[in-house]
Order: sequence, then C-alpha cells, then structure tokens
Amino acid sequence: MMRLNYQRHCCQPHRRAVSRLSVLLSPVIFLYLFTPFSHASPSKFSEWSVPKPRHLPLLRSALRRDFNGEQPVLWAPLADQGWRPCLASVNAPYCAAFPQKSEGYLQVFLDGGLNQQRMGICDAVAIAKMLNATLVIPHLEVNPVWQDSSSFMDIFDVDLFINVLKNDIPIIKELPEEFSWSTKEYYGTAIRATRIKRAPVHASANWYLENVLPLLQSYGIAAISPFSHRLTFDDLAGEIQQLRCNVNFKALVFVPHIRALGDALVHRLRYPRGQSQAISTDYLRETTDPNDEQKPQKFVVLHLRFDKDMAAHSACDFGGELRSQGRCPLTPEEIGLLLGALGFDNNTRLYLASHKVYGGEARISTLRELFPLMEDKKSLTSSEERFRTKGKASLLAAVDYYVGMHSDIFISASPGNMHNALVGHRSFENMKTIRPNMGLSSVRQWWKGIKKDAGNSG
Repeated sequence: MMRLNYQRHCCQPHRRAVSRLSVLLSPVIFLYLFTPFSHASPSKFSEWSVPKPRHLPLLRSALRRDFNGEQPVLWAPLADQGWRPCLASVNAPYCAAFPQKSEGYLQVFLDGGLNQQRMGICDAVAIAKMLNATLVIPHLEVNPVWQDSSSFMDIFDVDLFINVLKNDIPIIKELPEEFSWSTKEYYGTAIRATRIKRAPVHASANWYLENVLPLLQSYGIAAISPFSHRLTFDDLAGEIQQLRCNVNFKALVFVPHIRALGDALVHRLRYPRGQSQAISTDYLRETTDPNDEQKPQKFVVLHLRFDKDMAAHSACDFGGELRSQGRCPLTPEEIGLLLGALGFDNNTRLYLASHKVYGGEARISTLRELFPLMEDKKSLTSSEERFRTKGKASLLAAVDYYVGMHSDIFISASPGNMHNALVGHRSFENMKTIRPNMGLSSVRQWWKGIKKDAGNSG
C-alpha cells in the first residue's frame, strides 16, 4: 500500500507537467492536423511525411532515351476494330413500350464520389426498368471526405437526361405532393416500411423483383439507401445492359458551365500560349480560331489518385507486401518512371487530373521536374473561371472527367471509380488508354518490362 501511494504521489507532478505541456502544444498540434493539403501551398504535415525520391537517376536516364521514332506510334490513335456501339432505345424497335401505368416511385440515395454515383445512376435506371417503376432523379449524398453537397442538377443536364431516356422509363424531378414526406430526413429518424436498407452488393434482378416490387405495389413508393454497387453485372437481360450503356454514355451529360470550363482547358492544352501571356479572365468566351495557324498539340491526362480519400482507405504504406500485391497506388515518382519507359519525354504535355494531392506540391515535385509542361486546372485557368466549381469536389471531378474524355491518351495511377469510368467510356469510344500493372514488386523489374513492351501499349 505504501508503495502504491508513493507511486501515485510521485507521478502527480509529472502528470501536471504533461497536462501543462499538452495545453501549450495543443494549438500547434491542431494547426498541423487541420492545415489543408494543398497543391498551391503544401502543409507542414505533408513536408514531414513526403519521402525523398528513390529512383531519380533512373527517371532522368529514362528521359534521356533515344526513342528512335517510337513517339509517333505512341500517339497514334487506336485502329478501328470494327465494333459499333448499339445505343438505340431498348424499346425501339424490338421491345414493347413501357406500360402506361407505373408500379410506383423508385428513390435511390447515392453515396460515394462522383464516379461511384455515376455508376449508381446507371444501376438505378436499370432497376426502374426491371420493376416498371418511375424513377425520381437520384439524390446525391454529401461526401463525408470532401463535404460536397452538389445535387444531380448541379452536375448533370437533367432535362437532357430525362429526354434521352423518355422511351425507356418515366423519370420525374420531384415526388408529387402526396409522397413529399419521403425524404432523407424522414428515413433517418426511424425504421420505415418503405425503405430498403440492406440491399446486397451486386444484387440480382430477382432480388429486386422479390424484395422491392412488393413495396412498390403496396405503398406506391420504395426508397433504397444506401445505394452503391447494388446491381450485378452478370445474368442480366441484354436490353438492361444496353440501357446501362445508354445512360452512362449518352444520357449523363455535364451541365453547360462544366463543359465550357472543360473546353477551355482542352483548348489551352491543344494551343498553349507563350509563358509570358497572362491568363484571360474571360477565357471561357474565347473559341478556337479555325484559321489559327498553330498546330494542335497532343496531350496526356494523368489521373493521379493521391488524395486524402485514397490515403484513408488504401491502408497502404507504399512498400512491402501491399506493394507486391499491386494494392498500392503508384507514387508520382513511379508514374514518372512509367511515362519515361513508355516513351514520353520532357516535351510531353501532361494534364494532372486530381483533387488536392496528399502531401501537397512536395509530393509531386519530382514528377513536375521531369515533365515541366505538366498542367492542371489552376495553372490553365483563372480563379474567376473556376468560381462556380470552387470547393465543389464533384464539379472539379466532372471537369477532369470531361478533359479526360478529350485527351489523346489517358493513364491512371490507381484503379478506382474514376479509372473504371473513364476506361469504360474511352473503350466505348475506341480511345487509347494505358492501364499500369501495379503487381510487380520491383520498380527496376517493372522498368525492364515496360521498356521491352513499350511499343505494344494501347
């Protein structure tokens, strides 16, 4: 007992000192914890965590290679394989029109980022078709990481969406008055009979017919929340798969101001101005002069998936077993090695499609040194031009998606929703896309493999 009391009294001064020290240091700690990771101004926290380049000599030697005419092949468009998209309405001419009377209203609440929500919208239309339901324009949840509250109508042209799909399913912007109670808030306060809370991931068509259709028939409405990756890709009727394509590639078109900003970025990448010329604040009003003598330049869109969302969910320390299994996103340095091995030199124009890079400018400084013509939204447009997208991660992602669909080559540093969406869309349009194999454990071994097969990319 005496020993125990001694330990208690002995530790009290130490504890008081630690308490005083924590009070003094807490503002500093909080400052570092909440300093934003920024492309323009890297935080102190990112300076602590950014590793030094590991393969800089190899990277520089890659950019000094003599490519012996490889680059024209690299930039050449893909050959026509004879495939033709089939995007006629699934109801015309070989399917009967949807019944005059709908079974009820289908609501979906989509979580995730923009491209995950994009896939969810395609699934929602397909499910509405299978259930003969009227689809309410999907509700986009606030992203817990980026806190973006953008709605469907803030991102996509809703009238075009409804018009493109008018022969497939009925779509409404808002519920009629008698169902106006069916809201996110209503479902968040208690268990509700009209809510489907546990829809399985990649559920079958039969699951929806057995579990959701009875709700529609009983209550006239069914709400599915959460709704992400909730429909299978297998064992679905061909017309449903075709409808998914129609939604993804034709019905989902960005709103005009996103397309205008995207066009401005593409134009600046194709027709770069001199370094001394300032960025015009009304550049969005400018159009490409058809008599412009400047030859359009080619460019690569690089999706550098190196944001805090990735860092939070990848559980990757950029080394060891996870790296050998291909579960780690490629670092900016490794992307530089990949580009050099494929034949891109320091005259290559890169567009960096990314939100806030985890680690700030320090994280990508090596890549920028190797490819000095690397651009992004901030370097190519003024703050006035970006005003409507400021602080809106989904709108910024939409701009990057648009530019990605207008580039000569697209390459992603990591599989993910944007990677999957753009690879699928560009494949549909027969556009060149590079998908790195991240399963190789040795960067030098990877370099040798890419060097060997550089002429066979595509």
